[in-house]
Amino acid sequence: QVQLVESGGGLVQAGGSLRLSCAASGSIFSINAMGWYRQAPGNQRELVAAITSGGSTNYADSVKGRFTIARDNAKNTVYLQMNSLKPEDTAVYYCNAGVVVAGTGYEYEYWGQGTQVTVSS
Repeated sequence: QVQLVESGGGLVQAGGSLRLSCAASGSIFSINAMGWYRQAPGNQRELVAAITSGGSTNYADSVKGRFTIARDNAKNTVYLQMNSLKPEDTAVYYCNAGVVVAGTGYEYEYWGQGTQVTVSS
């Protein structure tokens, strides 16, 4: 099996920064796309940023210029650097990865447990 473990959430004032990390472990042959999603109370889960194994990225319009996604393929880890945080960024942030499970040849989608990010005004 594969596990995604997130860290780095917390409480920060508006204008501040946080860095989220998500490490994948388990029966991993390779990882394709990795990404971060968020879900605020009463809202649907939405894509924040994603990155391919080759390093191509895409971002939600609401975070462009403020958030940066990066990955370390050797560590099976994806990061989300969040700068100039706003109260509307408050949400539970989830890590997502498309993992080719060792010995299967198939890609499966996995989610982390979520980490709370709260931005106070």
